[in-house]
Amino acid sequence: MKYFVPLVFILAICTNCSKDSHKNTLFLAHSLPVTHPVHKGILDFQKKVAEKSGGAMLVKIFPDGQLGTEREVLELLQIGSVAMTKVSAAVMANFAPEYEVLGVPYLFRDKGHLFQVLEGEVGRQLLLSSSDYWLRGLCFYDAGSRSFYTKDKPIRRPEDLRGLKIRVMNHQMSVDMVNAMGGSATPMAFGELYTALQQGVVDGAENNPPSLVSSNHYEVCKYYTLDEHSAIPDVLVIGTKFWDKLSDKEQQWLAEAAAESVIAQKRYWEESVKECMEILNAADVEVIRPEKSLFANASRPVLEAFIQKPGMKVLVEAIQQQ
Repeated sequence: MKYFVPLVFILAICTNCSKDSHKNTLFLAHSLPVTHPVHKGILDFQKKVAEKSGGAMLVKIFPDGQLGTEREVLELLQIGSVAMTKVSAAVMANFAPEYEVLGVPYLFRDKGHLFQVLEGEVGRQLLLSSSDYWLRGLCFYDAGSRSFYTKDKPIRRPEDLRGLKIRVMNHQMSVDMVNAMGGSATPMAFGELYTALQQGVVDGAENNPPSLVSSNHYEVCKYYTLDEHSAIPDVLVIGTKFWDKLSDKEQQWLAEAAAESVIAQKRYWEESVKECMEILNAADVEVIRPEKSLFANASRPVLEAFIQKPGMKVLVEAIQQQ
């Protein structure tokens, strides 16, 4: 029943598209606003697909959660109702366990190391790991680093999280990380968070600067601690029900367009972060730059528990050795 509205909407769209002269029009749905730097990267992907195909293949974008949440749209990809989406790698972990490794706190030394991994053999394996679940990753987009922001109490050391309810994604590793640091992890839908912060249901949350600003959470939370505990990327995904029907040439168009759009998206992200930090400064948000090693040490049990899972120690070591 939860898919009734999206599916009716999709059927209406498909009826209109049947009059379109372009047979290869791929629907791409995601939950981000059109001002977001990842959406701008997707626009670059859309443009490059049209250019490479000479207009023979087009991408039609449905932003702002028009067709459902990230998980709902992934399930629409699985049944073939939508061709593509952009989701967090944390959500992909619900479909392909290998993606969990990208949420391990402080696993990556810096952004250079992160993208060396994502654009190398490990990243390629991760993108293909969901194929058995009818989902194929095309590329990773920069989603920055996640840090804590709080309403009433600044976080300078992990001990400052004690007694605080911190909103996290519905992602077990994020829950384990906050709890390991001494906080009380509270999974909650992002759309409910502004009101929850206002009403004191939670004391804070964790996210990247563009999300903090675009959500207007900085109006409520006046402390932002740049501990940068995780760098969970976004993933551009196509359903295998569409991918497998494409010719080799069509698959090449999409693969090349995705890889090239990553370059532009990284630039959009950096520009957005700079702009957002200026907005936070103007709004009198105190930006705290703590000793990150304290938070890394506090979250160490999360890594130790993770590598006990079958196959994950080898994956972690492959990342650490790069």
